[in-house]
Amino acid sequence: MSEPAVEIIREGAVAELRLNRPDRGNAMGRELLDAFASGVAALKADLDVRAVVVSGKGRHFCSGADLRDGVQALAADMGGGPVALRRAIRSLYDPFLSILDIEVPTIAAVQGAAIGGGLGLALACDIRISAADARFQANFVRLGIHPGMAVTCLLPHLVGGQRAAELLFTGRPVSGTEAAAIGLVLEAVPAADLPARARALAVEIAAGAPEAVRLTKASLRRAAGLDPRAFADGEALAQAHCAGLPDAVEGVTAWFERRPPTFTGR
Repeated sequence: MSEPAVEIIREGAVAELRLNRPDRGNAMGRELLDAFASGVAALKADLDVRAVVVSGKGRHFCSGADLRDGVQALAADMGGGPVALRRAIRSLYDPFLSILDIEVPTIAAVQGAAIGGGLGLALACDIRISAADARFQANFVRLGIHPGMAVTCLLPHLVGGQRAAELLFTGRPVSGTEAAAIGLVLEAVPAADLPARARALAVEIAAGAPEAVRLTKASLRRAAGLDPRAFADGEALAQAHCAGLPDAVEGVTAWFERRPPTFTGR
């Protein structure tokens, strides 16, 4: 019997929600996404949990959409037109965005790659702790598509509009060290120290009065005035449009062939 796609590890009042498909870079395949949504639902219902660490087993936090599994499925949905494709894209992002529904603080512990939707998952958490050599990348335009997973909402909130524009327009990678310098993560630590540091912060948070912490998180969300799901809906529509263009085919083909894409603006 194969291991679960997502594991929940409980230690006292702290729970770790761990992506568990290291052989695929914890990419966003349907099995992993469904398991993540189920894990979030279980933690949301557990009133004894006071803090949650979101992590990925193996080398990478999450390498983004599982293009090997997802391209054919999305191509089939394109036959139903933009509306069907938008719904398919939202079904890809909604399980990770369900992390927004957890009332207690969430901490992303990021090692290796946090790319595309994986970056979006990290951004959807309340706090991010990173390995110094981690790699954050909003690589959407390099694949010929519009950003998704509410990245256009959450990234500017953290790093400011100008820096977010640069990262989204270029799709360049950012190291954990740089991510800490620009405010994308709270701090960057040696990779070997990451699990302990994330857990120590979660334990410190869990020591606070549970209801006061929950209400404080809710107040911070209201103060930010963010509506990530509304942004994700608009992003999905833009992605559905881009997915029907030749540049998206070129971007994904180039990714598989490990070469720079040649975009034509079509």
